[in-house]
Amino acid sequence: MSPLSQPSQHWFQAAWLRPLIFLVLLVAAWDAAIRVFHIPPYQVPAPKDVIITLWQEWPMLLQEAWPTTVATLWGFFLSAAFGIPVAMLIAGSRTVESYVYPLLVFSQSIPKIAIAPLFVVWFGFGMLPKVLSAFLLGFFPVVVSAVQGFKSVEPDMLDLARAMEANRLQIFRMVSLPHALPAIFSGLKVSITLAVVGAVVGEFVGSNSGIGYLLQRSIGNFELPTMFAALVVLALIGVILFWLLDVIERLAIPWHASQRQDFIIAA
Repeated sequence: MSPLSQPSQHWFQAAWLRPLIFLVLLVAAWDAAIRVFHIPPYQVPAPKDVIITLWQEWPMLLQEAWPTTVATLWGFFLSAAFGIPVAMLIAGSRTVESYVYPLLVFSQSIPKIAIAPLFVVWFGFGMLPKVLSAFLLGFFPVVVSAVQGFKSVEPDMLDLARAMEANRLQIFRMVSLPHALPAIFSGLKVSITLAVVGAVVGEFVGSNSGIGYLLQRSIGNFELPTMFAALVVLALIGVILFWLLDVIERLAIPWHASQRQDFIIAA
């Protein structure tokens, strides 16, 4: 293979290009299905109409995306701030695990859409009910993944650290936390996407702003192109936040096997 062809091949194998190609194929299949099956616009809008709506209504969509993003981030930060310490308690104490863990599992069987109206009754309209909805959806994945990470630490490594007279803080900082970080980041990735859903659920129930409010208004007015455009913006919010978290993971644990494998493939 000539040296001139190597850059073009590397560009074609770029990680961002493959999902983009797949997205283009999906949009083409969407447009073809509308044409072949003669689906009316009041049921499913054409991709062209959605793109036009995105172009014309972009300032309004961006304005509505901001409160949804803020609620998502606050809910995610609360999930991480509370979820990781709770996971440490569960992983470090069988007593805490026997009391708390079953209640956490039980809480996941309650539909969050049924709890969200209570937040509106208790805290009124505003940002707090949306943040709490995002927190509830994002909390459980962080706890489960972090518990798995902390429990998977090799006992021999802990015994070696104790034999070297390391205190509890040093053992946590040098052994337990680095070993649990890959699992913690896995839970955080799931949490950030569920936090987006939680924020939208909170906007569905009681809000006068945000992507969820825009979706509800568009459905009520049968403005399907606007609704699909709002869904595109919502998907972009989730993808961007997930990508930012993935970048942070690569910077935080470059030594992990998954990151080394990506580096080898890229090289």
